[in-house]
Amino acid sequence: MLPRSDEGEALTLPVIADPPTHLALSVLSQGDITILGRMPYSSNATFLVRIDHPTASTAAIYKPARGERPLWDFPSGLYRREVAAFELSQALGWRIIPPTVERDGPLGVGSVQLFIDADVAEHYFTLVADRRHHGDLRRICAFDLVANNTDRKSGHCLASRWGPIYGIDQGLCFASDFKLRTVIWDFGGEPLDDELRAAVGLAAGPPEELAQWLRPDELRALAERAEWLAEFGRFPEDDGGRRWPWPLV
Repeated sequence: MLPRSDEGEALTLPVIADPPTHLALSVLSQGDITILGRMPYSSNATFLVRIDHPTASTAAIYKPARGERPLWDFPSGLYRREVAAFELSQALGWRIIPPTVERDGPLGVGSVQLFIDADVAEHYFTLVADRRHHGDLRRICAFDLVANNTDRKSGHCLASRWGPIYGIDQGLCFASDFKLRTVIWDFGGEPLDDELRAAVGLAAGPPEELAQWLRPDELRALAERAEWLAEFGRFPEDDGGRRWPWPLV
């Protein structure tokens, strides 16, 4: 569902549905950015933008570094972790993080991510009830374990109009200390299938693309988490209920 104007009317925005990755990255990296408004309920400055490029136009989400609130447990530049999350998803062969780039925008350097047109009434707790979505949700679950996602809320799982489920808001990922907080526990105790296990094993040797976005200690911790998960071969459980984010949605 597209955002609405102050009068309650649906905004008409260009959306690239099911785009090839190279096309999306070209538009996001080189197109002209126009800020349309600030996204509600975001703790950091997050803007809905329109990007116009000779090949296509699309809506996108722009998170400038200057709009980030300082955190004691993450260094500045959270937008860089958004880009790293996309790069990791690509390296694993999973289409679960929207195409994301770093670029200089109207409010300075930050991340620009493809806008996912989705029904905002749907979120993890509704999607997991349908077994057809379990493949994508299992990949997001495994991704979050490897990436050490500290904030996987239910509303961060978007079912796109063209099919795949995407995970958004990966700014609080990749800490070297284990900080996992997620709503995705329905698969706890179940084995990873061969595809998941093989892909996770690839992350035990972090892709070179991540070196420009993460610190060496964070890359080592990522490799250790991936190696552990591949060897363990199952989704972990949270018997104590301590690793849930708040709010849940």
